[in-house]
Amino acid sequence: MFVPRKGENIYRRKDGRWEGRYVKERSKEGKVLYGYVYGKTYNEAKMKRLDRIAALANETNISSFENPADKEVYFSSLSQAWLELIRPQIKISTYNKYRNLLKSYILPEFGRIKITELTSESLRSGWNYLLEHGGVKKTGLSSKTVGDVLSLMRRLLSYANDIGWTVKCSGKEFSIKQSPKEICVLCRSEQEILCHYLLENISERNIGIYLCLFTGLRIGELCALKWDDISLDNGTIYIHQIAQRIQTDHNATKKTEVLITTPKSKYSIRTIPIPSNVIHILQETQISKKGYLITGTEHYYLEPRVMQLHFQRILKQANLRQVNFHALRHTFATRCIEVGFDIKSLSEILGHANISITLNRYVHPTIELKRENMQKLASLFSVN
Repeated sequence: MFVPRKGENIYRRKDGRWEGRYVKERSKEGKVLYGYVYGKTYNEAKMKRLDRIAALANETNISSFENPADKEVYFSSLSQAWLELIRPQIKISTYNKYRNLLKSYILPEFGRIKITELTSESLRSGWNYLLEHGGVKKTGLSSKTVGDVLSLMRRLLSYANDIGWTVKCSGKEFSIKQSPKEICVLCRSEQEILCHYLLENISERNIGIYLCLFTGLRIGELCALKWDDISLDNGTIYIHQIAQRIQTDHNATKKTEVLITTPKSKYSIRTIPIPSNVIHILQETQISKKGYLITGTEHYYLEPRVMQLHFQRILKQANLRQVNFHALRHTFATRCIEVGFDIKSLSEILGHANISITLNRYVHPTIELKRENMQKLASLFSVN
């Protein structure tokens, strides 16, 4: 039987249901008054408890944070006030990310702690728990996720300090060591096989894959790309939209929906030159000058998840190893470095804010390139 973490205030009742207890309010004398939620499973009770804590935070008057008074204000109230304050300034995908991090990881750990009593030690204890026991399976969260939690906590603590609360920690006194992600890049022979298969089996979706191999487009950018964004005369593609599936709270029947929106970063809005081999393919296969590139229709677009599944089928049919769609972007960047691209040009084509992102995340020299460079060194001291 699952044993809840000590301090969560979630228990299994004799009738088999799970009961979650939360602090609803305090009396004038300071006595704690509890509220209760119930669920058939531990996770159901936990989610209901978190929803109730968030709802209580919503009921707090946000303006009261501007002039702190001698009263108890919990971290849950502060975080909800901050989230609603910045909501008009951020994209809905970013808002959903912050809200999910708060609901799943931050509020359960720190929600009922007073702002003025939050310490570096309590933060450290929270990170360690998330790293070792976080997640649905209680096997620990990735260092990347815990790093995101820490980054959000720093913003919340900075906000508390800005509006006049005395906080004992900033979150900057320690960091989460993150393991580098395994990067997938197609070698030259794999890319040749893939290109040959795509050109032998021309379709709108396969043209999209071919395009990404030679331009480095993200999958969401490809799914949102229209023929109107492509100028075959000038040989350019204008990237200004992205397709992505996001959570929605305004539709009772659907939890998520796919939207075509502007990119999160201004640097992602860019014009990309098209290589001549790709221009030739687009000229021969263009059916209409309107509509989405990979569907050929004006009103129907493909969501990234469906395009990812199509790409997996293509790899299987071409007898290639399974990699994710983003490997095409890594492959493009790697090939560019191999043929001598300058980093600044490559960075702008990829839509990065600076060249360090390009170097650290997307440039992966192959063993062939390393061998060629080492041979250049050897040639300096060759003996005739």
